[in-house]
Amino acid sequence: MKLSLTARDEWYDSLLCSTVTAPSTRNFFIKLLLFDNGCFLVVSEDSSRIGAMYVSISSSNKIDTAKVIPSKHDSMFTNTLSQRVSSLMNGVCVVCVHSIKQLQFDDMKSIMEKIMNMVEKSIGK
Repeated sequence: MKLSLTARDEWYDSLLCSTVTAPSTRNFFIKLLLFDNGCFLVVSEDSSRIGAMYVSISSSNKIDTAKVIPSKHDSMFTNTLSQRVSSLMNGVCVVCVHSIKQLQFDDMKSIMEKIMNMVEKSIGK
């Protein structure tokens, strides 16, 4: 299938990438792939890896979340991240988080802040 230049540009614009250096000096890579009805969000420490995966669906003031791949040590953060992004986008959010060791509170706060800024800018809020 051959894509027109316009369709290709739209597809490339829907992928946002960023890096966060957390207060503990750990580096996290963030990839956000946007769709009309939701997003895929990947947070990975020091490399491009798949980790814990949660899916949240926001509809009519209710958010349902499912664990696809459970987290070893940051389940509350992954769950909260999935639900907040899903609620903000009013759609489906698939979140994947890979960290080498347990996150510190300040690290979670920095990552969450960066992601929420990325999402808010992308949806125009």
